[in-house]
Amino acid sequence: MYRLLIGLLLLSLPSLVMAQKTEGVVEYRRITHWSKIYTRMTYLSQEQKDRIMLRSKNWEEDNKGEKMKLLFTPTQSLYTYSGDASESEDAGYSWRQSELIMTRNFEKERQMDIMEMLGKVYIVDDSLRTPTWKIGNQIKEVAGYICMKAETTDPIKNQTITAWFAQDIPVSAGPERVSGLPGLILELDLNDGDVEIIAQSVTLRPVTAEELKLPKTKGKKITEADYNAMVKKKIAESIAAHENPYWSIRY
Repeated sequence: MYRLLIGLLLLSLPSLVMAQKTEGVVEYRRITHWSKIYTRMTYLSQEQKDRIMLRSKNWEEDNKGEKMKLLFTPTQSLYTYSGDASESEDAGYSWRQSELIMTRNFEKERQMDIMEMLGKVYIVDDSLRTPTWKIGNQIKEVAGYICMKAETTDPIKNQTITAWFAQDIPVSAGPERVSGLPGLILELDLNDGDVEIIAQSVTLRPVTAEELKLPKTKGKKITEADYNAMVKKKIAESIAAHENPYWSIRY
């Protein structure tokens, strides 16, 4: 009897180990470098840039960024704020956080993002879209895991995206609206350092269905194509008006 129990335990160990590596929560720090972003905005006047750069200098000196978290299982993920979702703190400034919950269902190939932008709450509900990645051979350590480098582009915002993913955690999830790699994304770099989302810790533990459940939210339901069209239009209008579009849409 004891031999049978030991044999069954040994047979179940691989699946137990795999389960331990494919469920958990990642705590990230999202830091926005506004001074770098503004240097790219060639459509702003020099007076605008000087005024903004003077103000953003204080932000850069003590930029704590936003605390974010990603809950993940082999089939689902949920990305949102970590801690108090009512306000955020960045370089000594506090403000109300906008609505932001991003979910992925890899099994059903669906995505649903609840986002506040342009003064309204939108629910982007569509089939799962993943970018075309180019995986390189560079590696580095992030939050205690050896990660590989991958790159893609965002044609709507005209951004380069660099991701560092851990193959030791074989889940196709990631922060923000980014996923689709053969390992959990632990670091994101948007546009060569304009925005950095870096994992501070990874806790492998069971994630309950309740934790992945979306709250009841009122908002206008749109498709991915609708979202892309709105973002593209806002960026074009802001360029024409010599304004920063990223005060009302997420960079």
